Amino acid sequence: MSFFTDLAHQYIDGEWRSGNGSWDIIDFNPYNGEKLAAITVATRYEVDEAYRAAERAQQAWAAESPFTRRDVIERALKVTEEYEDDIVEAIVDELGGTRLKASLEVHLAKEFLREAVQLALRPEGRIVPSPTPGRENRLVRLPVGVVGVVGPFNFPFLITLKSVAPALALGNGVVVKPNQNTPVVGGGLVARVFEAAGLPKGLLNVVVTDIAEIGDALLEHPVPKVISFSGSDRVGRHVAAVTASHFKRSVLQLGGNSALVVLDDADVDYAVDAAVFSRFVNQGQVCMAANRILVDRSVEAEFTEKFLAKVRALKTGDPREPGTQIGPVINASQAEAIAATVDLALAEGATALLHGRTVGNLVEPTVLTGLPVDSPVLRQEIFGPVALLIPFDGEEHAVRLANDTLYGLGGAVHTADVERGVRFARRVETGMFHVNDATVQDDPSVAFGGERNSGLGRLNGDSAVDAFTTQKWISVQHGRAGFPL
Repeated sequence: MSFFTDLAHQYIDGEWRSGNGSWDIIDFNPYNGEKLAAITVATRYEVDEAYRAAERAQQAWAAESPFTRRDVIERALKVTEEYEDDIVEAIVDELGGTRLKASLEVHLAKEFLREAVQLALRPEGRIVPSPTPGRENRLVRLPVGVVGVVGPFNFPFLITLKSVAPALALGNGVVVKPNQNTPVVGGGLVARVFEAAGLPKGLLNVVVTDIAEIGDALLEHPVPKVISFSGSDRVGRHVAAVTASHFKRSVLQLGGNSALVVLDDADVDYAVDAAVFSRFVNQGQVCMAANRILVDRSVEAEFTEKFLAKVRALKTGDPREPGTQIGPVINASQAEAIAATVDLALAEGATALLHGRTVGNLVEPTVLTGLPVDSPVLRQEIFGPVALLIPFDGEEHAVRLANDTLYGLGGAVHTADVERGVRFARRVETGMFHVNDATVQDDPSVAFGGERNSGLGRLNGDSAVDAFTTQKWISVQHGRAGFPL
């Protein structure tokens, strides 16, 4: 199968078709600029068709046995395993992801499909006591109906599946809008996996389009009850406002400014390894990436020397080469934004311990230190291979620095005393925090999400049940009730 020929289309009501827009989204390889595909955009008309198809198919799907839904998810897992090598190649081509990153993404996608298999059977009803004589209170879980999913470009296959698979397993229909930079891996490929798994037509639809064409039609449409969005906090704020104004639920997985903290008793060599992975995996294009690396002043010199040595050894280049560890960022705009951020930090007085070059979309690693305490660079998300080294004096100082941001996604702390690490983790205002590990973590059975500007709601495991189902109270009166009027 040629993914960029066969899957570069709209997928609506079980049919692969062209959009009705007047212009095309061009899908480029970010490393060499090769044109992979051209997809005519979907209009508001196709968005409506997609949502109506999902609405029609959803009621019968919700009425199916959860074991039937489970079987479809199991087959989707088998399809993913069958095409694993091809999916890795597509990720390398469309995202510029290294082979290591692409393999990691597919591995995690399979784990999340395995979790979705279990989710089909997870919702349970409850009988709740009532103070009213003879009344039986039943609480049941029902699918919300139709879910709109807006995916990102950095881990498009994985993150789209994190919403699509549980939503389908729990009895919903789904409409996906992939990111314009990854329309195949984040859209058509997901549709093909479930099509091959025997998912009834209409339940999963993909519209490749842009806000310039459809405005807020994807969010405002009356059919979807939940919008699951992964992307920047700037766009997420707009999604939250629009969905709330239409009384819809939103699940927002947004940006981060995570801190990896190295306390005075940490294993420095191990902390260096965790910090390099946390900052530079996928060229730093990860919401959980360690934007800020906070190091106790007592180990600052040792950590900095070893960190710089390891970063200098990272190979930047062609993501198809097995030895490449840093591939291209997603596009020229991203490369320019990263360079501008570094220039701003240097203009403010930062010192570049390592200043990487930018050649096309290849951005070599940069390591900065000495940023002024009021620098806006310290408080923003840097979606690229730029590390900020920040010394601190004692644990209290480290907590203040870690919390000095509008974001609250994740982080990590390194210490010889695990319980000290846990106490530290509890004081940092984030949705996730890790002791003696990397900041970049995802587990299919554990709640994933952030506080403050990092989002609303949670995904994964039981949190997915909360996200994509609704509770309904059904009371049964046994015998005759008395009424005050």
